[in-house]
Amino acid sequence: MPRIIFQSFEKLWMGVSLFVLVLPFFAEAAPFDAAPVSDSKFSITLYSTADPGTFDPQAIVDERQANSGYKIPGYGVVRELRRISLTQGENLLKFSDVAAGIDPTTVSFKSLTAPDSTAVVEQNFEYDLVSPDKLLEKYIGKSIIINRKQEPLPTDHTRMPETIEAKLLSFTTDQLVLQTNNKQLPIQIIPRNHDIAELKLFDLQSGLITKPTLVWKINAQQGGEHNVLVSYQTDHITWRADYALTLNAQETAADLSCWATLVNQSGASYPNAKIKLVAGDVQKLRSEGNVQRAYPVDVREKALFEYHAYTIGRPTSLGNNSIKQVELFAPKGNIPFSKEYVYAGDGDLGIYGEKPMTERSPRGVENKKVDVILKLANDEKAGLGIPLPAGRVRIYARDAADAGGDLEGAGSEFVGEDVIEHSPKGQMVSIRTGSAFDITGERKKTDYSLEGKTMTETFEIKLHNRKKEGVKVMVKERLYRWSQWEITASSEKFAKENGRVIGIPVEVGVGGEKVVTYTVKYSW
Repeated sequence: MPRIIFQSFEKLWMGVSLFVLVLPFFAEAAPFDAAPVSDSKFSITLYSTADPGTFDPQAIVDERQANSGYKIPGYGVVRELRRISLTQGENLLKFSDVAAGIDPTTVSFKSLTAPDSTAVVEQNFEYDLVSPDKLLEKYIGKSIIINRKQEPLPTDHTRMPETIEAKLLSFTTDQLVLQTNNKQLPIQIIPRNHDIAELKLFDLQSGLITKPTLVWKINAQQGGEHNVLVSYQTDHITWRADYALTLNAQETAADLSCWATLVNQSGASYPNAKIKLVAGDVQKLRSEGNVQRAYPVDVREKALFEYHAYTIGRPTSLGNNSIKQVELFAPKGNIPFSKEYVYAGDGDLGIYGEKPMTERSPRGVENKKVDVILKLANDEKAGLGIPLPAGRVRIYARDAADAGGDLEGAGSEFVGEDVIEHSPKGQMVSIRTGSAFDITGERKKTDYSLEGKTMTETFEIKLHNRKKEGVKVMVKERLYRWSQWEITASSEKFAKENGRVIGIPVEVGVGGEKVVTYTVKYSW
C-alpha cells in the first residue's frame, strides 16, 4: 500500500487580498518520498546560449524575477544520486526538490544497486504547484464558504462579516461566480478584492503539491536499499567567462585571469555539487540574487566531442536564485602582446543586397575614431596555449605613478572591455580596448562615376598623429557596393583580407599627417 501524506494550507496571498484558506487535514494516496535532498550527491554540466557581449548576469536575474516567463539563455544537465528504500514488486516513488525548469522528456532513472532487475513502468512530472488560483480551479463545481467584510454603520462599528456558502461556478482575477441557495438570487457575482476577509474550502480528495515533483511507478525484483541515479535537463541556469587582462607599465606583456560566473534560477539548489562547464556552440532544438565569489579552485580542461569542458576541481554549492563565481584557470603571467591601431572610416554604410548599391552618397555616418586593438597569441610560447571560452574581457593598465601604495591593486586602472569568441589553442586573440585619444582619421570621396554596369569611386584618407612617437595604423576599407570589384589605383600597398575588405598599413610620424588614396571599380 502506498504511504499516506497529510498536508494543510492556512494562508495564501491572492491579488490584492489576503485570503485565509481553511482546510481540514486530508489523506492523499501519494507515493512515498525518496531520501531528503540533503542526503543527495549532485553533478551539474552547465551550457550557455548567451551572447557574451550582451549577457549581463544581474540583469537577467532581475528580468527573471520581474517576468517569470523570461527564459534565461542557458541550460544544465543535472545528475543526482540518492539512496532510497524499495520493496520487492511495485513501488510508487515521489522524487521532489527537482528544478522547476526541468524538461520532463529528458528525465532518466536508474538503480545503481540492481540495474538489471529494477525498471520504471510509468513516469509523471507534477508541476501544477499549489497557488490560490490552482486551488480555486480544483473547487469549481464544489462548495466553498466566503466571509465578506461589512461596511460599519454609524451606530455599530463592530459588524460581523457576511457569510456566503455557495458552489463555485467560475472565477477570474477580479470576480467569483457563485451558485447560492438563495431562491431570489441563485447566481451571484462578487468582486475578488479586499472585501473578502476569509475563504474556506472543504475537504479536497485530490492531491496538492508545493514543489515540482517526479513520480515513478517502479518494479523492483530486489527489495531493500538502492542507490539510484536521476538525471535531467533544466532551463534557467547558465554561465559566462569573465577575463581580467592587466597590462604591465611598459605595455609589452600582460597578466590574464579568468573567472566563471554561474547563474542559477532553476528553482533548485545543488549543495556540494561537482560542476562542469561546456564551451562551444552546442545545438539544442527549442520549443516555441546575491553575488558570491568562491575561493580559487582547480579547474581541469579537456576536449568533449567538438567542444571543451572545464571541470571545477572541488565540490561547489550552487544555491537557487544565486550568482556565483569560481576561478576557471590559474592566472597566466607575462603574456606578450602587440598593440595595433585600426581605422575603419566608412562607418556603418550597410551592404549590397540583390543588386548593387549605386547611389552617389549612401546612407551612414563616416567614422573619425581610430580603434586600439591588443593581440595575444594563444600558444605555449606566449604562456597560454589553452582553449579560451567566449566571454567578456576587462583590460587594466598599470599607472607607475600610483604604484607602491597601501591599497591592494593600486596602480591598475580600467581602460576598456571587449568580448572574445571561443578561441582555440593556437589562435590569435584580438581585443578592442576603445578609441585612441591622440590619433584620428578623416575619410572623403574625391571622385565618383557610374556608366552602364560599371561604377568607380576614389577616396582620400587622412590620419593625424598627436602622440610623442610614430605609430602604425591599419586602414581597413569595406567595399560594400557589390561583390565584383578591383582596386585600379592606390598610393600605398594593400592586402585583400576577404571578399569585401582590404587592409592598408600606414606609418604616421610624430605629430604628423599621412594621406592615403585609392580607387575601386565595381562591375556587374
